[in-house]
Amino acid sequence: MATLKIIVASTRPGRAGLPLGEWAREQAEAHGGFSKVEVIDLAEVNLPFMDEPNHPRLRQYTKRHTHEWSAAVDEADAFVFVTPEYNHGYNAVLKNALDYLHQEWQYKPVGLVSYGGVAAGTRAAQQLKQVLTALKLTPVYEAVAIPFVHQFIDEEGTVVANDNMITSAKAMFDELARQTEALRPLREGALSA
Repeated sequence: MATLKIIVASTRPGRAGLPLGEWAREQAEAHGGFSKVEVIDLAEVNLPFMDEPNHPRLRQYTKRHTHEWSAAVDEADAFVFVTPEYNHGYNAVLKNALDYLHQEWQYKPVGLVSYGGVAAGTRAAQQLKQVLTALKLTPVYEAVAIPFVHQFIDEEGTVVANDNMITSAKAMFDELARQTEALRPLREGALSA
């Protein structure tokens, strides 16, 4: 069994990302493919724009926030990124969080829960995949894409998912669990290298 971290990318007040992250956590826990599921809210992590003097590949971090972020990412075996689409792309806060680290991301699968208007965040998800593969993350094909997201969040801020969202989430977690195990030898080999 493995540790799954669900990273909420949006930091905007009134954002849909946080309830979607909690919904994804509930779906992951119900799935049962992971021994530990945790939501990480980038608004709470609150990383400044990259302020480390050394390249992340060296892991010679000088700032407390970087050490804490490194430890949180290192602990995970798999990820789900809950990402909005801003102007046909993913947001700067997520890009910054990805760029802070290097080895901590390697050989881990990642699922995407994207959301927005008519395009359901799919343009952001496609751009994000280029960055993920450069960090040796493995994006799974199965994903949850949510169009007109606010129709799925009630007055209390709770996600009211439709059948497509639930079915897509199950398929994504099935594949994440498979790839988490398949990539385990590569992660372990990278640690011993």
